[in-house]
Amino acid sequence: MAFNVLIVDDSSTMRGVIKRSIEMSGFDVGTFFEGSNGREALAILEKEWVDIILTDIHMPVMDGVSFLKELEKSPLTSTTPVVIVTTEGREHRLEEIISLGAKACIRKPFKPEEIRDILVRVLQTEEPSRVDKDGIEGSDF
Repeated sequence: MAFNVLIVDDSSTMRGVIKRSIEMSGFDVGTFFEGSNGREALAILEKEWVDIILTDIHMPVMDGVSFLKELEKSPLTSTTPVVIVTTEGREHRLEEIISLGAKACIRKPFKPEEIRDILVRVLQTEEPSRVDKDGIEGSDF
């Protein structure tokens, strides 16, 4: 089953790194969607179905916390799993984000296998059988 993935980060470079990490993990991705802030992501969600969202917290226009709160308002998006990918290190802040409905937090910098492990857990799927020929072990992003 192919998963549609929405990546939300104000850094196009980081969106590319996350996308590449997911590709390297072997997950069957249908379509990648990208937004540079929560408002752009909401506009995408009005038109497209996604199975999982990976978002930053610190973004202009609409940050990740406001984005999570908006997702909870709609029956259509309130059940979409959200994974936070952030530089935020304060435990109380991460706990707050989890309490708002995020399924997991990944701290930057991260290893691609962390993305793989979180996707397996959150999407409740089996570990991917295919791994990119370059491998994912030992890389930091």
